[in-house]
Amino acid sequence: MALKIIDHGTSDYLQMVELRLHLLRKPLGLSFTAEELEKEKSDILLGCFEEDKLEACCILTEVDPSTVRLRQMAVGSALQGKGIGRVLMNFAENIARDRKYTRLTMHARKSAVGFYEKSGYRICSDEFTEVTIPHFVMEKEL
Repeated sequence: MALKIIDHGTSDYLQMVELRLHLLRKPLGLSFTAEELEKEKSDILLGCFEEDKLEACCILTEVDPSTVRLRQMAVGSALQGKGIGRVLMNFAENIARDRKYTRLTMHARKSAVGFYEKSGYRICSDEFTEVTIPHFVMEKEL
């Protein structure tokens, strides 16, 4: 598996949009707007590849000069539970540290809270609904 930063608008980015659409949006009856995808130009786009095929991805979006927000974490169904998510999470944290961020935050799906807690994240909000499902704000000092 190769971990890398993905450039917006490339064929790797198109794979990323498709993976996120298939795993995160379509099951909820949602899609992406052109405006949402356009905003990602200033984000840090990360992917995990097996040869040229994207298997997992996530996005880091700056909140403020010290904080970055993890978004759109997705691991292909066949690889879930095999440690790929943890490897990608460590990569994202290292990229954030390299860019001088000291905190990583996220809106975590309730169903994924346990995964993030094992990586040292803590819940710091009440439960709320986003994209039709329960979430919590979670964060970790880097």
